Amino acid sequence: MIEDERDTEIGSSIDSTESRWVFQEDEDVSEIDEFDADLPMVDSEDEENGEYRLIRTGPRIDSFDVEALEVPGAHKNDYEDLSMGKRIVLIFQTLGVVFGDVGTSPLYTFSVMFRKAPINGNEDIIGALSLVLYTLILIPLVKYILVVLWANDDGQGGTFALYSLICRHAKASLLPNQLPSDSRISGFRLKVPSPELERSLKIKERLETSLTLKKILLLLVLAGTSMVIANGVVTPAMSVLSSVGGLKVGVDAIKQDEVVMISVAFLVILFSVQKYGTSKMGLFVGPALFIWFCSLVGIGIYNLIKYDSSVLRAFNPIYIYYFFARNSTKAWYSLGGCLLCATGSEAMFADLCYFSIRSVQLTFVFLVLPCLMLGYLGQAAYLMENHADAGQAFFSSVPSGVFWPTLFIANIAALIASRAMTTATFSCIKQSTALGCFPRLKIIHTSRKFMGQIYIPVLNWFLLAVSLVFVCSISSIDEIGNAYGIAEVGVMMMTTILVTLVMLLIWQINIIIVLIFAVVFLGLELIFFSSVLWSVTDGSWIILVFAVIMFLIMFVWNYGSNLKYETEVKQKLSTDLMRELGCNLGTIRAPGIGLLYNELVKGIPGIFGHFLTTLPAIHSMIIFVSIKYVPVPVVPQNERFLFRRVCQKSYHIFRCIARYGYKDVRKENHQTFEQLLMESLEKFIRREAQERSLESDEDGDSNSEDECSASRVLVAPNGSVYSLGVPLLTDFTETSIPIFEATTAEDVESQSSNHPVLDAEQSLERELSFIRKAKESGVVYLVGHGDIRARKDSWFLKKLLINYFYAFLRKNCRRGIANLSVPHSHLMQVGMTYMV
Repeated sequence: MIEDERDTEIGSSIDSTESRWVFQEDEDVSEIDEFDADLPMVDSEDEENGEYRLIRTGPRIDSFDVEALEVPGAHKNDYEDLSMGKRIVLIFQTLGVVFGDVGTSPLYTFSVMFRKAPINGNEDIIGALSLVLYTLILIPLVKYILVVLWANDDGQGGTFALYSLICRHAKASLLPNQLPSDSRISGFRLKVPSPELERSLKIKERLETSLTLKKILLLLVLAGTSMVIANGVVTPAMSVLSSVGGLKVGVDAIKQDEVVMISVAFLVILFSVQKYGTSKMGLFVGPALFIWFCSLVGIGIYNLIKYDSSVLRAFNPIYIYYFFARNSTKAWYSLGGCLLCATGSEAMFADLCYFSIRSVQLTFVFLVLPCLMLGYLGQAAYLMENHADAGQAFFSSVPSGVFWPTLFIANIAALIASRAMTTATFSCIKQSTALGCFPRLKIIHTSRKFMGQIYIPVLNWFLLAVSLVFVCSISSIDEIGNAYGIAEVGVMMMTTILVTLVMLLIWQINIIIVLIFAVVFLGLELIFFSSVLWSVTDGSWIILVFAVIMFLIMFVWNYGSNLKYETEVKQKLSTDLMRELGCNLGTIRAPGIGLLYNELVKGIPGIFGHFLTTLPAIHSMIIFVSIKYVPVPVVPQNERFLFRRVCQKSYHIFRCIARYGYKDVRKENHQTFEQLLMESLEKFIRREAQERSLESDEDGDSNSEDECSASRVLVAPNGSVYSLGVPLLTDFTETSIPIFEATTAEDVESQSSNHPVLDAEQSLERELSFIRKAKESGVVYLVGHGDIRARKDSWFLKKLLINYFYAFLRKNCRRGIANLSVPHSHLMQVGMTYMV
């Protein structure tokens, strides 16, 4: 739950002051008109059956902003206000990290295509070139650069970024830990009422009420993520093997076995330097890749002038039709090779978290795409007079005078290409872990300036091991290329489906545009997928097996985690039991603070009862701490902790939800965490006291749940008056709950006073003094390890998944408490097993 991460600067671009449209019950409209403040979208179970209408609100005020009595401005993005020199450096880093994969595609695209569809004439070369050019235009340029990149989640790209974006705008997550206050972190900005808005709301309602649709959405995301991880295996194998294969053109004595051995050595070097980080390595390999693109341009222009410039006719798409008319089945079969020219398109989106959208777009349009097109044009011009060299189209087309420098640069570029997909895999795993779909792993942040630049040691060496097995077992470029195509087109299809849903639900654009996007690109990708799937029996099935294994790991972890959470919700303690126990909780209250870690965001965790029956005494102050990842990239520090009071004030029990985005970095040790938590608790208590002092008899109303209600009115220091949609919490009303005697004299509150204002101030100071003394007595971490086991009467498959697979993953993953570095003297752990 809490990642082990290095220091980094945290930034965000969340807008806290923008006016927006929200739903509101008719009966509350007068209150909004009176105070000119906003209420959030109705989000609780009790309000689902109400009547709502769309209204215009004032500036959005987060619950934590209100508790802190301040409204922060929009957070700056990491890439704003950069100097020209830093922008140039950023472009080089973008080249080195994002475009390595797509930039090395000329090494193998034509070779794989013409092995599947041999050249029977020059018209075949022009037709294949036309197919490659328009694939480059349609998939990397139109789909990804012009459309998909804009579906980012505050600068985060990839399959899980799309999923979190959807979950933030619709309660599509299967884990039932959503709170109304979560929506205030990023806001659900609605447009002015329109047909597109009505359609969006219907889709949202359908997605939130259908468990089947939620499961289908999750399965699509897991399938896409498994394909991204498979890409992280096959990309290094394909890029390195094809670049080293150029030795066979320059040295006749080199055989395939020697190529494989050299490739293995290169792969080991590649993954060994991965730990140095994206910024450092990106700045080093950026100029190298720039030289590579320049060499593509130079060789392309040379071959166009020397051999045949008539290949420029390939920009006429009619030659694609001629190509299929001449070759029919073989042309369709060669689509698997043509797809390789677009490999790396998903890496551009997945690696978006490392760089800005604009830098990726400009670099591709004005540098990468022209260089790639000239590279392919030059190879086609050479092949017009050298049909026999189609098996090694790139290296054969290199002029003899620059062959060895080009071979050297090609191998460097291949290593860079391998890093592109590896870094994308790291980013995707980080996001999936934060959203509860992958076991926790050690994550190291390699940059103090830019968030998202990470390194996962275990995953890095795992990808290396699988890549080596893949290279050694399948040394044929054709088979590896087919496996490459399967992994690439698989994640492309998942991205198309998710972006289509984003268009309908979030962008709310015209349905005609959405249909054109979905039909064109999903249809195109299905055609490519049918081609690569036809050759799955030639050895590329291994990558499918690997993807299925990764899919099962994520599915089992998500299934087990959700089942565990739901069981803990059912096993939570009732407030009636707490009242019967009294403020001493049926035991001795020892001085100090106990932080009880649990995943529940509502209710009293059942593991607390286990602590009460197991320990001879319990701390005088208890805080239920839940580390919760919300589907936003970043949670601002002043919105980090969400406090609520549990039971009466004399119990001294609070709930704290520490909210983190999937892009957030834990940069505090346990002492700093404790300090931040206690400061936030004092702010909450002061806010609660001030809110009680402003409470009127007609506005005060108690909550029927285990938490308490509060006034909806707040006066800020600047004089502004705000009306809160989800009120802050106060104590239970004294008339509805019996009063229990406190454990110390400081806890006894005067029930009758001639000076209520003075009494309230004294009460506040007594409670703050009590908290400070408890803090001085020490903080102890109470960790409950709740495990689950399938019941004896459960289905065999459930027993297999829970008792063996999930138990194995949970036993070997990184536990959240290990990341806190808490001394053993401050740690108490209790185990508890739930039968599910």
